[in-house]
Amino acid sequence: MIRGAAGATLALMTALLAPLTPAIAEAPAGQEAPAALGGVASATKLQLRWELQRNLFSAEAPHGRSQARLILTNHDNRPLPPQGWSLYFNCLDRMMPGPLPGNLVLEQVAGSLFRILPGPGFQGMAAGQTLDIVYTYPGLVIKLAKAPTGPYLVYDAAPELGVAIADYALLPVTRPEQLDRGTSGAKPVVTPADTYRRNARADLLPPAEVPPVLPTPLQMQAGEGRLLLDAQPKVEAPAALKNEAALARSLFPQALPAGGAKLQLGIGKVEGQDSPEAYRLTIDARSGIAIVGNSAAGVAYGLQTLRDLLPLPGSKEPVLNEVSIVDAPRFGYRGFQLDVARNFHGKQTVFKWLDLMARYKLNKFHFHLTDDEGWRLEIAGLPELTAIGAVRGHSATPGVRLQPAYGSGPDPKDPSGSGYFSRADYIEILRHAKARHIEVIPEIEMPGHARAAVQAMAARYHRLKAAGGKDAAKYLLNDFDDRSKYSSAQYFTDNVIDPGLDSTFAFIDHVVAQIVALHREAGVPLRTIHMGGDELANGAWERSPASLARMRKEKLASTADLWDYFYDRVDGIMRRHGLSTSGWEELAARKTLLAGRSKLIPNPRFTTRGFTAWVWNNSRGAEDFANRLANGGYDIVLAPVGAMYLDMAANPNPEEPGVNWNDYVELDTVYDFVPFDMLRNAPESARVGKDGLTDYGKRHVRGLEATLFTETVRDASRIDYLVMPRLLAVAERAWAPDPAWAGEQDAAKAAALHRRAWSGFVNALGQRVLPRLDLEQTGVAYRIAPPGLMVEGGQVLVNHALPGITLRYTTDGSDPTSASRPVTGPITERGTIKAAAFDRNGRRGLVASVERR
Repeated sequence: MIRGAAGATLALMTALLAPLTPAIAEAPAGQEAPAALGGVASATKLQLRWELQRNLFSAEAPHGRSQARLILTNHDNRPLPPQGWSLYFNCLDRMMPGPLPGNLVLEQVAGSLFRILPGPGFQGMAAGQTLDIVYTYPGLVIKLAKAPTGPYLVYDAAPELGVAIADYALLPVTRPEQLDRGTSGAKPVVTPADTYRRNARADLLPPAEVPPVLPTPLQMQAGEGRLLLDAQPKVEAPAALKNEAALARSLFPQALPAGGAKLQLGIGKVEGQDSPEAYRLTIDARSGIAIVGNSAAGVAYGLQTLRDLLPLPGSKEPVLNEVSIVDAPRFGYRGFQLDVARNFHGKQTVFKWLDLMARYKLNKFHFHLTDDEGWRLEIAGLPELTAIGAVRGHSATPGVRLQPAYGSGPDPKDPSGSGYFSRADYIEILRHAKARHIEVIPEIEMPGHARAAVQAMAARYHRLKAAGGKDAAKYLLNDFDDRSKYSSAQYFTDNVIDPGLDSTFAFIDHVVAQIVALHREAGVPLRTIHMGGDELANGAWERSPASLARMRKEKLASTADLWDYFYDRVDGIMRRHGLSTSGWEELAARKTLLAGRSKLIPNPRFTTRGFTAWVWNNSRGAEDFANRLANGGYDIVLAPVGAMYLDMAANPNPEEPGVNWNDYVELDTVYDFVPFDMLRNAPESARVGKDGLTDYGKRHVRGLEATLFTETVRDASRIDYLVMPRLLAVAERAWAPDPAWAGEQDAAKAAALHRRAWSGFVNALGQRVLPRLDLEQTGVAYRIAPPGLMVEGGQVLVNHALPGITLRYTTDGSDPTSASRPVTGPITERGTIKAAAFDRNGRRGLVASVERR
């Protein structure tokens, strides 16, 4: 529907689309259209709004569909013509291509890239007019993350020129018809009262009762004396602990004079502890501070514990309480995965998170370097991987760059869509991690999630073939005659590496060899490369002549057998380079059927190969798959989507950042995860018929990993928001033994134990751990949740997920500021009560509001 001024005549619009000069046709993507485009509307003067209109339920769609609209307003004094343009955008959700009301057409370009273009009968848009573009999602839209992103306009007369529509915004989702969940029983939003009740699971503790160290140490014995910190400690350490000595000195204010207590660092046996990461920390009022580790890593972790014990910066009482701590981690693998492929994040961001990992005793950095939407590591000999595979932007010419994704828009210089780590960058990252006792595990996605590599190598082939090169097909990854029908999780139909081609394995061998060389040059050991393996789409390879020929030659009965063949050869490549093979859970799985339905079982072929599988899928029907893999003899890393995928939103509120394709992950969701009893908190229906973890299986659980995929993360502050403070709960679960409540069978006793432990954890975060990040100016913009508000007994009760954090409020409907009145108890005033929490630097968190009239 068009609203506003009358449309211009078709004859006028046709005249405006006169052929452009060659110089105009070659204008770089991301720049405004040249003046020679004449009288057509400029994208820079178009306004676009997105609105979720309503949710619809019917017999055909009992679970619901969402109707939305794009509201396009022409603020130019020139018209948008009836033909000859396309409005491009990305969308995380699958959209329904086809005719739209108003004589428009919605097309899927590829993957998550869509475009709307005028169909026959569209009348154009005159200056000042507004066009409603109504369309339907196949399911319910709950999160704003499913709104279109990165819109831009392309005129047919200048097909290489995409111009971003900068004036784009999402309208609020607040009306009942927008929040309707049908008969599902799901609450559409989390209210301030809901938050209050959830927060009430913890008590506010006095400072003396707040746990002094996180992650929780194995043994801690408090003394009676106090060590005065009125001068810089004298650090004594052998040469082998040079990095740790530097860390020790950095813990204390540089303004302090010299001549303080002794701080001794050493490597030696920590009695009773076999872990190389174990340490013993002693603080004594007379002899000073001593840290002994089974290795340098242990000493470093002892220093991080010392940091935790230090008074907060600016404290009026610079003392350390006497204490003796013996500590060692529960798991040898304590990981964090950062995806830099979907949206690129540079070297400084990586350094920041390596530093935070070290602070909280995490030791494995899973570096998700490649995916469909980006290849982010320079590989010698294959420049196309970064010249094409690391660049996203609009182009009408195949093979120039990757298409826009996740809102990166038309500009190939967009810093989130385009970028990669040079060899020097990667070496610098490796050395930064090594100095902090963190192992970098690079990931190269295959055979699915590989579109960036596939397109880059296809471009290499065409370039060399056109030049008459004999080895054009040497590293080709796709069969040009493949007619397989499939759609990946991100809706691609061309993102799969073909195991029928010998060039596929030449490519893998070359990439592995180059990564090995980078680690060698950095002086950093490489033990494994994560070789992907997840989400190969059903139907892939089935109509590839190369794959079918391979199957005949190798006498393989199905594409499941071809999968085994592929990873058998990958494992051979890895072994030749002295590496073990690891990947996502599908690497260790076999697809089969049970009662006609697809089912994953432990793959008997690779149980003796030493594979390590990262298990992400604990969704409905697969709640026990990790247990079954470990019980079957596979080493696993637990990275469950239901507890440790930090790209998942905290709650269903539409504006809350994150995705929700599995479930919501709050801070307590992570904290309540029990590694050896993953079904403990599952409903009874989810536990029936499921396998528990055997004693044999427990020996195959290497550890835990927090995972951040970055489809919705275009800037570094959003990483902070999604990861912190949830990462601290992962660190606690990965380092510390199970808390007492996890093993208690009596429900009442377990609840009391849980309340005590949970209160300690969140009070430590609110009163000590997060304030230290603020006061040390680390630049971590962690999520500050909204307060809980409950109107009860003629007053407003206020609490927070982080007890002890500063709360402020207003009564006039304005948002609180750092100068607003502090919450010191129940609020008795009337009005529109708004409250928010503030960090130690005055940064405000999310605002909650209630009415008390």
